Amino acid sequence: LFQRQADGSIAGFLSAVEENASDMDMLQKLYAQMQAYNETLFLTGQSGLVDPFSYEQPSFDLSKFGFSENIVGYIAIPKIDVRMPICLGASKENMKKGAVHLSQTSLPIGGENTNCVIAAHRGSTRGLMFRNIHKLEIGDEICIANFMETLTYRVSEIKIILPDEIDQVMIRPGEDMVTLISCNPLGRNYQRYVVYAKRA
Repeated sequence: LFQRQADGSIAGFLSAVEENASDMDMLQKLYAQMQAYNETLFLTGQSGLVDPFSYEQPSFDLSKFGFSENIVGYIAIPKIDVRMPICLGASKENMKKGAVHLSQTSLPIGGENTNCVIAAHRGSTRGLMFRNIHKLEIGDEICIANFMETLTYRVSEIKIILPDEIDQVMIRPGEDMVTLISCNPLGRNYQRYVVYAKRA
């Protein structure tokens, strides 16, 4: 059930990309606004960042650009058979749909001085989600598709942290990163399982 819904959301996103493809000016404008957001985050030291799971408010409103449900793209992780939409804002509703982008972290468009933090549940009765995140190893591939391109990252580091260790998910100067985060241990919530990946 979950995967069917996730695939439906991804199909809706790809359809919106196709519909907007003729309006490159609008897409370039959206891309430029996202780049500006990411740059501001870096320059202000992500001062609004607290527990990574506390960001219910989306960082950006995509609806005015024709993307419903505030889906910014999708994530694919071949090693653990993951393919989920990425929604902006870690609301309970969004987390039921798949992966979420955490506000106060870089939007998933890549670039120097970025670290896009993506969270998902360790699965539910409806689907796997990030249940097998612990099976990822150094060098495994993580693909992030946005409305312009597909970015490829490779796992570079794995850690278990406490929820308040915010410094562990900050932007690292000069790096282009994606960080995956989920609850730990499986079925509990007092730690965070963190997988860091660098742009391939």
